[in-house]
Amino acid sequence: MRSIVYYVREFLRPEWLKKFFSVKTAPLTTPSYFKDYPTLTDKECTQCLTCMMICPAPGAIAVLRHKDRWAPEVYPGHCIRCGLCVEACPEGVLTSGRILDVTSRDKTAFSSWYRLEVDDNLCMRCGNCCVSCPVNRQVDPQLAGTGTSASDEVIMRIEGGRVKILHEEKCTGCKTCETNCPNRAIRVARMVEGVRGGEAEA
Repeated sequence: MRSIVYYVREFLRPEWLKKFFSVKTAPLTTPSYFKDYPTLTDKECTQCLTCMMICPAPGAIAVLRHKDRWAPEVYPGHCIRCGLCVEACPEGVLTSGRILDVTSRDKTAFSSWYRLEVDDNLCMRCGNCCVSCPVNRQVDPQLAGTGTSASDEVIMRIEGGRVKILHEEKCTGCKTCETNCPNRAIRVARMVEGVRGGEAEA
């Protein structure tokens, strides 16, 4: 009982009460390194889909058509605010915190490409991947239904009884080949590398 009375008496001391009710916390300030959800700048989106390609959070960003222009849309429920989409966008369409200032100052960027991988154990050599590829169809409109092609400029074709990758660098990452493969034998993997200075401009 004595201890309770002691603590009550200490708590009700005028100088303590004055400090308790007059204390002020420092105003909240957003640190310069804070990354918020990405927002749009005034730059025009070219629908390169780099932001979607590099995003590690499924469903966090999508490039959508709005009337007469394309624009990325960020979904806060999925976005983890990593800022990779801001850094990767070659047009500076997105911004968050000081990311654009830092990348401009340090001349950093991302170099990205796609790697095509075919599992010969699963591949049936049906040619669906070759025929469905939009780049292949553009390069060779006469592409045969079996996936064979006389052109050496297609991304891939059936050659020697198997899928042969000729121009992996032309892949746009649309994954049409992957979607149309009945055996899930082909995979489109995104590859990203950070570059700086002269490399970024190359």
